[in-house]
Amino acid sequence: MFGNNKPIESQASRSKALIDETAELLYPSVEKLVKEIVAVNHAWKVACELFGQDSPLSISSRDLKTCLQVRLLRSYAPEQVYLIEDKESEGEPLYSLRLREPIEDRHYAEHLPMRRAKEVLTDKELAQFKNV
Repeated sequence: MFGNNKPIESQASRSKALIDETAELLYPSVEKLVKEIVAVNHAWKVACELFGQDSPLSISSRDLKTCLQVRLLRSYAPEQVYLIEDKESEGEPLYSLRLREPIEDRHYAEHLPMRRAKEVLTDKELAQFKNV
């Protein structure tokens, strides 16, 4: 025992739990990132409907979704997710973040406009992430 009269094992298990929690925050699973992307995408659409596309909340939500998508790609592409052009989209050209294995019946982690992808990813990353 140490000075606080707690068993060493108890302190060790708390330390391990803290390390596990920190690791989960720093290195979220592909499933967790996909769920966050979907949730933020829905929030962004609602914010656009309520406050307009140029509102601070809409812009912030859109940018957060893009950041999460970039994090997903940088962490898990091309083994678990990859970029593919969405040929069915109307309007501006979009990439779909295609999942190699479905997550809760989802086959993709939303869309990323090609112009945004070119702004936030390097040419090398774009080539790597499109590697099917």
